[in-house]
Amino acid sequence: MRIVTIVGARPQFVKAAVLSRLIREQKAHERDGIEEILVHTGQHYDANMSEVFFAELEIPAPGHHLGIGSGSHGQQTGRMLESIEKVLMETKPDVTLVYGDTNSTLAGALAAAKLHIPIAHVEAGLRSFNRRMPEEINRVVTDHLSTWLFAPTEAAVSNLRREGRPEETIHLVGDVMFDAALHAAQLASGQILEKLQLPSRGYILATIHRAENTDDRARLCNILEAFQILSKSLPVVLPLHPRTRSVLRTEKTLERLAADLRILEPVGFLDMVALEQAARLIVTDSGGVQKEAFFHRVPCVTLREETEWVELVELGWNRLMPPADARAIVAAVNAELESNRVRSTPSELYGGGKAGQRILDMLQQKQASR
Repeated sequence: MRIVTIVGARPQFVKAAVLSRLIREQKAHERDGIEEILVHTGQHYDANMSEVFFAELEIPAPGHHLGIGSGSHGQQTGRMLESIEKVLMETKPDVTLVYGDTNSTLAGALAAAKLHIPIAHVEAGLRSFNRRMPEEINRVVTDHLSTWLFAPTEAAVSNLRREGRPEETIHLVGDVMFDAALHAAQLASGQILEKLQLPSRGYILATIHRAENTDDRARLCNILEAFQILSKSLPVVLPLHPRTRSVLRTEKTLERLAADLRILEPVGFLDMVALEQAARLIVTDSGGVQKEAFFHRVPCVTLREETEWVELVELGWNRLMPPADARAIVAAVNAELESNRVRSTPSELYGGGKAGQRILDMLQQKQASR
């Protein structure tokens, strides 16, 4: 079986590493059978957002690096679609494997569908029910193009059924990010904490990158004001996404913020895991970081109106806080810092660390039956 895997952004590198490692392990024990060709669209092209992840997670060098880079959603997706189509026509895979909800995901699914190549979507069925988010459009379209839908949660399965996806295409497998977190926890060191002189459980870790926050001046100002207020009580560590850095540089506020916040360049996955594990609390607008907070048993405040990971809110690990007011953000964070509530941690939530193997087994079964 030949698999073409399409990746382009940080979370996809982490997810793809799980299955790539399993494929290599299996291939080492089989003379014939499974082959993976990795295609990197170049959606994340900064070395700290791309190359370091391949090195740390021991992902083989991409067979094809498309070098697409940034651009508007339509421009970026269109360029990816054209380039991915060429790769698929050349490699003739048995299945195209896509992850998550980025423009790379959508372009890979569209290209494969036009060429009648089966599509496997890992992280299928997630919904924020906010069509203003480009990620939501990407999720929905990809799910409706896909041959096999690998859902991480029961809620995701319910969403797919509600949208009329055929039952035989839907598979509850768990979340490969949990697999990745368990693996990374064994590899991460505390060197970055020593370098930054950060005490364990003595700081707030923050990440901001979604366009709905970075491109809305009022929302971004509320978030940054809240971080500055919070920094008077606890250090606020902010690894800065290139998009956010670009906006702050344009607004000429980066230097002023640096006086109050611990602003970092983007960090590698293992350093991020170390920072997450030792944080007192995480504040983010990232879907992936919300889950990573739970994996490491750290409370989280999410600066959005909604989340795809509703179970984390229900279990008490995540609090939604739309960034409409700086003082409200501060109050929400302080409430979590002071909370003594009991948070539930179901052992099998997100697949218990076996999602990757379930996906690989199912792909092989499906291919054998075609």
